[in-house]
Amino acid sequence: MTATAPRFGTAPTRLLLIAAALFGALFATAAPASAHAAVTATNPKDGAVVATAPKDVDLTFSEQVAMDNKSIRVLDPTGKRADTGELLNLCAGSVVKYGVGLRDGLPKGTYTVAWQAVSADSHPVAGAFTFSIGAPSKTTVSLSSPDVGGGLVGTLYDTMRYASYAGFILFTGGGVFILGCWQRGATVRPVQRLVVGGWLAMTAATIALLLLRTPYTTSGQLSDAFDLDGLKAVLQTKSGAALSSRLLLLSAAALFISVLFGAYAKREDEEKKDLTYGLAIGGFVVAAGIAATWALAEHASTGIQTALAMPVAVVHLLSMATWLGGLATLLMALHLTPAVERTAVRRFSRIAFWCVVVLVSTGVYQAWRQLGSWSALTGTGYGQLLLVKLGLIAVLLSAAYISRRWTGRLSEHAAPEAEAASVVEELAAEPELEEEPEPVTVPDDSADPKRARQLARQQAAMTVAREKRIRNADPERSGLRRSVLTEAGVAVAVLAVATILSSTEPGRTQEAAAAAQATTQVAVPDRPISIRIPFDTGGKNGKGTVRLTLDPGRTGANDMHVWTDDAEAKPLDAPEVKVSFTLPAKAVGPLPVTPERITKGHWSASGVQLPMAGDWQVSVTVRTSDIDQTTVDKKIKIG
Repeated sequence: MTATAPRFGTAPTRLLLIAAALFGALFATAAPASAHAAVTATNPKDGAVVATAPKDVDLTFSEQVAMDNKSIRVLDPTGKRADTGELLNLCAGSVVKYGVGLRDGLPKGTYTVAWQAVSADSHPVAGAFTFSIGAPSKTTVSLSSPDVGGGLVGTLYDTMRYASYAGFILFTGGGVFILGCWQRGATVRPVQRLVVGGWLAMTAATIALLLLRTPYTTSGQLSDAFDLDGLKAVLQTKSGAALSSRLLLLSAAALFISVLFGAYAKREDEEKKDLTYGLAIGGFVVAAGIAATWALAEHASTGIQTALAMPVAVVHLLSMATWLGGLATLLMALHLTPAVERTAVRRFSRIAFWCVVVLVSTGVYQAWRQLGSWSALTGTGYGQLLLVKLGLIAVLLSAAYISRRWTGRLSEHAAPEAEAASVVEELAAEPELEEEPEPVTVPDDSADPKRARQLARQQAAMTVAREKRIRNADPERSGLRRSVLTEAGVAVAVLAVATILSSTEPGRTQEAAAAAQATTQVAVPDRPISIRIPFDTGGKNGKGTVRLTLDPGRTGANDMHVWTDDAEAKPLDAPEVKVSFTLPAKAVGPLPVTPERITKGHWSASGVQLPMAGDWQVSVTVRTSDIDQTTVDKKIKIG
């Protein structure tokens, strides 16, 4: 006896429940998407205090960015523009650097630099930092970053990106399923609606993405979506060219769909061979071209090995669309049509297997390229999302394995064609329930067209009921439907994670930016540097701790205080304390400082000069007796 799993509601209800649960689990743990290009250095540095006003302010990025004269703004302490408004292209070789000139005669105080750009993979980036001329001062300018790529516009843009991916998967995978597995599916209305719906979704989403590019990358105001000047500027960018090319390819896809569901569907099976070959070639070219519009404008187009990464990305997208789109079409056929052939299911099972092989191969390469190190797999948002995707794919492959088992049972228990046909005919010939009216034929000249329409609806309902009974009479097919339904639910979550990954800063870039930030980190204004260093001179009562502070902890003059405590954290009145500062990277120092004794265990010095920023080494010499002394070191970062 064949065991079947219990059912819970209708098929659409079960699919919605599975998808909702997976989406909930996904977005409860997923980090928000972030930009891709990162600032690796600024001049002046964030928080730096310079003696005189620089000629310009420049920023160095981790990858290529698109900027214009409005991209960098320098604001004085009152919020007025202090820059000339002319963008300086300072790029040289592999260094991506842009700047803006400053006006003459700028007064002392704290200046705010606000910037925004579009990274090479089409995502907006923005930020802000400060520097001071002469000395820090109060400023009325907010340090918050411009809200590009966020808010309502960002939500709409991300939604359209999901819709475009989903649409591509549906009409690409549906077309492959029909041509490669189930040619009779070209005449089935539910399958036709699925493929056409995918095309419509992607076309509408692409148009919306074009309109939203201007507010998404600049103002953040939804009303700017209909700015014709902004749209013209978008069309001249790499992202705009990719989206407009996608629209042209979608018009070719419309021709493919019209032939598939028109001339192709009307031909007899033996007449379809040549047309099948032509449609397969044409469909592949169109689908590959559409997949290339993503590869040319997003992750694959920037970073390392772009010449290899872009074709790999195209193959990855096509494999994903063939697998997941074919899965959706199979699910539709199993639930809404009574007679999808067993051979069609087995053909798709083989195609899906090779799609998975290709996906794993290309996915491993893409993961290596975007992560760059094992630490990025767990230490960056991109790596963590990738782990979520890998977990979901493992679940998806488990469901796919169960589906293959059901497919094998379809093959093992398949009855001869004549026997199968007799079973279907027997079920179809069973008498209807008494409450179901007998079919009645109404003459064409009937005076009661309303009654004719009512009888036609009843006849259609009876036909659907009989088809459902025939479809549900096969227990192996029922088990396959449930396993494919599970696959489809998990596939929705996999698609969601893949879309989020495409808008998340790669791990390789995140680690590079973090490393650059660590090497250029400076002290925070109004927060003096404070360090503690244990020491042991080796003599009696020679153990203790040195506490040293520098205020404000920046280049230029600083006030220094030194405290010495014994092992019990009480003030230690050491006979002598000396301090020196050394900058090994620039071969500066040691710069000696002899602080004055203020009270028991407390020394100070004013006007301690640290001429430049960097990783300084502080050396403190403590003498606790005539013969017992030691020198201890500590590194600090000075801006």
